[in-house]
Amino acid sequence: EERTTEITTVQLVREWRRLIGDIPGAESIAFRAEIGRSSDPVDIQLSGNDLRQLEQVTGLVREKLAAYPGLFDVADNLADGKEELRIELKEQAYQLGLNRDTLVRQIQQAYLGIEVERIQRGREEIKVILRLPYEERTSLTALLDMEITGTEGKGIPLHHLAVLIPAKSPSAIYRIDGFRTVNVTSDMDKDAVNVTLMNRELSEFLQNTTRQFPAVDYSFEGEAKEQRDSFGSLQLGLLLVLATIYALLAIPFGSYVQPLIVMSVIPFGAIGAVAGHWIMGMPLTIMSLMGLLALVGVVVNDSLVLVDFINQQRRKAGYSLYKALLIAAPSRFRPVMLTSMTTFIGLMPLLFEKSTQAQFLIPMAVSLGFGILFATFITLILVPVNYLILEDLRNPGWKSPHTAGAINKQSE
Repeated sequence: EERTTEITTVQLVREWRRLIGDIPGAESIAFRAEIGRSSDPVDIQLSGNDLRQLEQVTGLVREKLAAYPGLFDVADNLADGKEELRIELKEQAYQLGLNRDTLVRQIQQAYLGIEVERIQRGREEIKVILRLPYEERTSLTALLDMEITGTEGKGIPLHHLAVLIPAKSPSAIYRIDGFRTVNVTSDMDKDAVNVTLMNRELSEFLQNTTRQFPAVDYSFEGEAKEQRDSFGSLQLGLLLVLATIYALLAIPFGSYVQPLIVMSVIPFGAIGAVAGHWIMGMPLTIMSLMGLLALVGVVVNDSLVLVDFINQQRRKAGYSLYKALLIAAPSRFRPVMLTSMTTFIGLMPLLFEKSTQAQFLIPMAVSLGFGILFATFITLILVPVNYLILEDLRNPGWKSPHTAGAINKQSE
């Protein structure tokens, strides 16, 4: 927020990436410049028990992501692993009654050591570990000449019993539900990529690829999974909020249908929230949807004031429905507008805050502020119209022959 130039953090990171370029020998390199990022924008998880097919599909997915415009820093967790020496027993070892476990255990004890004694020194207990000297533990020749104790208690050099084969093994093996898994990840320029279209194309590509490799399955993880989980919880929360609001409105109104009039403005609040993001030049995020959820409980205030005023005019003042509807919006215009404007003005400092800490809450404030503002003007027109439509549906024959004349007289 104290930067005087127009260079954004994202642009700065892009320049760093361009100047650094590729680093030979590096397994992965990542540049991050997002607030609150908890996972990768693109994370495709491949699973299966056929390692060869997993490696082939991983290579194809990496090529696809690398060729997709707007994606970069493609990587996977199927690394070549660390160098190791694998022990393959000779026939002589089996004839002497030895097996792989016996050899590996003795080699491990020689290199890592075994506890032979514990000495009490004051309040501390000292462990005495016996193992090969450092010089012998760092020499391959010493390892081959290391004596293995046979079944008869005699020492036999290791090179008579086994062959050491150089190989590589993965530093970590990932499994989910018993299946070997590989995650192919990528970073994304969200300003240049249509995420919905990209996910659809990747899904089609993965479906065609897994048909050729039936032992491999796939799923979208990372931000895609977070969005699925968030949308599921928000949908459940929205249903609970709507049911609670309906119950709270039905009790004082003493009606099952009038709460629907009050709640009819909720979709227009969502339209205002989306329009607010467009005006502010901001994308819709999870925090925006949380703001929409909060908007559901706030946007009904103005329509509640109108419906309650109409009911009072009909019940206490004895006005006809038409007269109550005609005077409702003008009479309640000031409190309705003041309620909405004070809420919007109260959110303005947060809307234009530049500090890093406030960036999390700005999408929520945009949804709440612009949703209330837009729904207020709709409420003044929509609620009387919906009230009249509801009366038509409940009692189609309630109108009198003098309705038109009454309307003209009341208008005058």
